[in-house]
Amino acid sequence: MDEFTKPSTSAQDSVKPRFITYSRVSTARQGASGLGLEAQRAAVAAYVIAHGGTVLAEYCEVETAKRDDLDNRPELRKAIAHARRARATLLVAKLDRLVRSVHVTSMLHQSGVEFVACDNPNANRLTIQILAAVAEHEAKMISERTKAALAAYKRRGGRLGGKLSQCRNLDALARRKGAKNAGAAHRRNADAAYADLNDYVTTLRQAGMTLTAIADRLNAEGQVTRRGKLWNAMQVSRVLERGLQSAA
Repeated sequence: MDEFTKPSTSAQDSVKPRFITYSRVSTARQGASGLGLEAQRAAVAAYVIAHGGTVLAEYCEVETAKRDDLDNRPELRKAIAHARRARATLLVAKLDRLVRSVHVTSMLHQSGVEFVACDNPNANRLTIQILAAVAEHEAKMISERTKAALAAYKRRGGRLGGKLSQCRNLDALARRKGAKNAGAAHRRNADAAYADLNDYVTTLRQAGMTLTAIADRLNAEGQVTRRGKLWNAMQVSRVLERGLQSAA
């Protein structure tokens, strides 16, 4: 964290608006030159000052406009994870830097994170809900067309679902596979919750800090676990283990 994003530890911070900032430029050339990025950071800084807020962390993305999907937005994932844990507001300079695809809109809607766009401060989670509702309607229309196609298939004598012998019962192998998939989903959720901390915690550990010292550092910086609790050595250890498993 630089001086701009370094959290304050004063008692007054508890009543100040807390922000996680996110900036995005669309090409590697713009990212290297700072073109567009400095304007975004200036707008965000002015908003924070005007509202007497404090910035907990800053995330910056350099990605291509042709691939506006979740896999291409790792820094946005980190920013949302951090904002959700810290109960902070996600702050962006321009609304189009944040919401440009159905996938991103859906992720924001499901996260429950509040956000503000400096160029459109009236846009909020209600805006996201409207956009998500439009996406949901589109999905519903696709589902209805699929159901109609399947019904037509059945009328022609096609067999589906339970009428197929391989779909009637789950054997022991299938049940084990289901349990394994459920465990994998739980791990993915945990990985997503701490996406912004994996590298940071690993760096502190490699620098020689103990698990307890790392937990103390996270608590001093205002970080919380995904359950909203203070950090301890065991929780730090789990984050490190997940980082090793992801790298394997």
